[in-house]
Amino acid sequence: MTTLGVVFRPQNPPERLRPVARAADEAGLEELWLWEDCFLESGIAAAAAALAWTERLSVGIGLLPVPFRNVAVMAMEAATLHRLFPDRAIITVGHGVQDWMGQVGARVASPLTLLREHVSALKALLAGETVTTSGRYVQLDKVKLDYPPPGAAPVYAGATGPRTRALACEIADGILLTAGTPVEEVAAVRGAAKAITVYVHAATGSDAGERMARELDFWGESDKTATTAVGGAADIAAVVNRYRAAGADAVILQPTADEPDLEGFVRFVAKDVRALVV
Repeated sequence: MTTLGVVFRPQNPPERLRPVARAADEAGLEELWLWEDCFLESGIAAAAAALAWTERLSVGIGLLPVPFRNVAVMAMEAATLHRLFPDRAIITVGHGVQDWMGQVGARVASPLTLLREHVSALKALLAGETVTTSGRYVQLDKVKLDYPPPGAAPVYAGATGPRTRALACEIADGILLTAGTPVEEVAAVRGAAKAITVYVHAATGSDAGERMARELDFWGESDKTATTAVGGAADIAAVVNRYRAAGADAVILQPTADEPDLEGFVRFVAKDVRALVV
């Protein structure tokens, strides 16, 4: 069965997260996803709080920009979440928005090289290995976590362009695709990716069409209406099922920036849409 989730966008103030996470948990939503966009909210801090406030909800971070973090620190943070909340934290990394990386002095000449080195070292550290490496960007000398996760700790990678998608399929345990990704592009990576999670723009309610038009205009994607899920539960579930048929393992519905009722939206997804998704 396809996993179903919702994005809590960091444009919402951090104090909104608690009631939304609790509503998602109580309604039985499977996954709540957070972003770490500059310069809004910390993905790790927000995920830890959401996990602590809930009992069964899985929380994904999509994504953590690797230029921001030394890989040993990333491994310590990820391992801590996995040990505190077994099987509920989903860690996704990526090379981040290059303009933002430049603003903080972290932009690198080869984002793909950094991503490859970082993911390789991160997976080894989370597996409990002692890691020594001297790459172009990642250098470790006999680093080993004292408290690695006791079980599997998959690392996902976010990707947009074809080269990053190919790399994510090669090195990561799963790939995260952004909202606006056509169904055909999901199908195109199905054979290469170990698992696929995809965000999908979604809106419900009497003004859903108008809100979605504004949302797509904001992203410069007014021509991508076919990638959106708009309307009632049956309309949205039909879009989710198309992405499932194309190969998505998890479909995460991304509400519009002006969604008027986030708690209501997660309940709607968890109950009404979930009932119609294969």
